[in-house]
Amino acid sequence: MAKIALNFEDGVTRFIDSLPNETVAETAYRVGINIPLDCADGACGTCKCKMRSGNFDAGDYIEEALSDEEAAAGFALACQVRPKSDLVVDILASSAACKVKSTAVATEIKELNRLSSEIYQLKLRAADGSSFQFLPGQYVNIEVPGTSQTRSYSYSSQPDTSEGEFLIKLVPGGLMSTYLKEEAAVGGELNIVTPLGSFYLREVQRDLIFIAGGTGIAPFMAMLEKLKAEKNTTPIHLFYGATTGENVVELERLKAFSEIMPLQLFTCTSDEQAEGHDKGFVTQWINKELLGDKAYDIYICGPNAMVEAVKTTLDKEAIQHVNFYMEKFVPTGQENVQL
Repeated sequence: MAKIALNFEDGVTRFIDSLPNETVAETAYRVGINIPLDCADGACGTCKCKMRSGNFDAGDYIEEALSDEEAAAGFALACQVRPKSDLVVDILASSAACKVKSTAVATEIKELNRLSSEIYQLKLRAADGSSFQFLPGQYVNIEVPGTSQTRSYSYSSQPDTSEGEFLIKLVPGGLMSTYLKEEAAVGGELNIVTPLGSFYLREVQRDLIFIAGGTGIAPFMAMLEKLKAEKNTTPIHLFYGATTGENVVELERLKAFSEIMPLQLFTCTSDEQAEGHDKGFVTQWINKELLGDKAYDIYICGPNAMVEAVKTTLDKEAIQHVNFYMEKFVPTGQENVQL
């Protein structure tokens, strides 16, 4: 049995389990997900999808349905693809068009830890004991108790475990921030809608650059947990900036990763000279002297201003990159909304 992650154009992801010899389309329709489909014989191309990771048998099809160039670029036909391993598949349609409904999952608070004066670590456990399924880097919408509103936070934990973990920046007057400071307690109930987002770790093919701002370190913790489990040997540069020293969180965990994989960690603070951290911004390390002429896959998560500054510096310094993945969130003053 293979696990298939279906990523839809609106950022919704659904995990489905295939039966032996089933195609991706057959698995989807068996569980009630109506992905685009017409002939089911590899002749029309309606079910064309993008294979992001995993091994599979592409099946039989005609050139009019899928060209050699498209196949070489990673496209396939869902009506023909049979998994040989777990798969990540981009479906070229919205979740609503495929009749996928977002449902809330009941969880309870397992731990609530204050990592700094401004950052909480929230650990949740599913009420039914099930595991949290997501792609490393994705986020969840958490319902604020007593309101009809949600706030978005990236997982900082390993997928497929019974515990989901998040880093939450406290915002004065924020709905979730007020709840965490004044009401939240171990055993309390929270509903979540998960998983969401197109920012997730792809199959590793070249050296990686991770760039994090503030609690934007969270998705990289999940990615590093995944890479740790896979015994990664690909070099990683992690540039991590925060406003103050106390907000450079999860340092011990990051250092532990660097001891078992080729991870170089660089940290900085913008508002102060903190012991053990450079003064300045993450862009100070984006240069040829450090990064050379290699081509990288780059992942960045942080405030909009930081993301834009990094993009500008990459162009200015002519740092080569094949893929650039980003997750923006609104700046301090509002609670997290993924963009």
